[in-house]
Amino acid sequence: MSEDFTYSISARDGAARTGEIRTPRGNIRTPAFMPVGTAATVKAMYPEQVKALGADIVLGNTYHLMLRPAAEKVAELGGLHKFMNWKHPILTDSGGFQVMSLAKLRKLNENGVTFQSHIDGARHVLTPERSMEIQGLLGSDIQMQFDECVKLPCSEAEAERAMRLSLRWAERSRKAFGGEPGRAVFGIVQGGAVPALRLESARALAEMDFHGMAIGGLAVGEPQAVMLEMIEVVMPHMPDAKPHYLMGVGTPDDILEAVRRGVDMFDCVMPTRAGRHGLAYTRNGKVNLRNAKHASDPRPLDEASSCPAARDYSRAYLHHLVKSGEILGMMLLTWNNLSYYQDMMAGARAAIAEGRYAEYCTATKAGWEKAGG
Repeated sequence: MSEDFTYSISARDGAARTGEIRTPRGNIRTPAFMPVGTAATVKAMYPEQVKALGADIVLGNTYHLMLRPAAEKVAELGGLHKFMNWKHPILTDSGGFQVMSLAKLRKLNENGVTFQSHIDGARHVLTPERSMEIQGLLGSDIQMQFDECVKLPCSEAEAERAMRLSLRWAERSRKAFGGEPGRAVFGIVQGGAVPALRLESARALAEMDFHGMAIGGLAVGEPQAVMLEMIEVVMPHMPDAKPHYLMGVGTPDDILEAVRRGVDMFDCVMPTRAGRHGLAYTRNGKVNLRNAKHASDPRPLDEASSCPAARDYSRAYLHHLVKSGEILGMMLLTWNNLSYYQDMMAGARAAIAEGRYAEYCTATKAGWEKAGG
């Protein structure tokens, strides 16, 4: 394993690429899907299960962990890896998105954001410097700049204001990060759905010498076509030799199309959240286990899957667990969903290496038409 943070590309197929991020805690095969462990846990999963499915890295959240149990407490207990029993790489997001979407009575200015906790109403201040300090206390391997994410649609003036503030915060975040051996900090491209703003943001961040580049502020209400257009606008201006991360995305189709355009890293709560609400992702499309038609169906979700949750339990049983509100139903469907996502990423990596990514996408999407709910 590398003692520093490095990235290499092993194969390309059009704009799609496969490679490896190397960190002191382990290597990350790309394109990679990062299961979301917001509060130091991937919900309804054991850490060893998550790793066994093929995940090389998970995501933790600055906002939630600063509120509970507190970053200083996690540091006292040996850091986030030890705290959650995950010995492999962890990426922490900066908390900016959650401040905007969850916090009460937030007040934003040049310095940062003052807000009230959604848990107990306590007052907190989050600045670029404090966000990087928290991520340092947590000990994450990849840390994100503090930024402002606006919901779409929004006015061009609002998108520009937030983008320029995020660029100023990027400079402060990069400085506050310093030069920690083996760890990395990524910049985040903002600019709403305005191509010129996205372009300006990407160019400015590329000059700040971040270890990787993320695209933020997408999959927040805009159509997929807008998201893909913004990726296409910025990708030529993202440093080719550094990882490209599309934050908070997304559906299997979003991921396949973003990989096609050169994205290397993804995270999303979708597979875990869907699993807790009775929805399964499979090779043959989505299956809603709440539907009554599954009540007497003896078939598994996917008899060809390597995941026991997909292969060894009947749809009738899973339907029963979901309708009964049993915890096991949430566990099994989350297990199935994360297995599907990781298998999809493994398939994408192999297809890119073999120069058949377009065919892989076509075949994968054709399979989704078979389930019928």
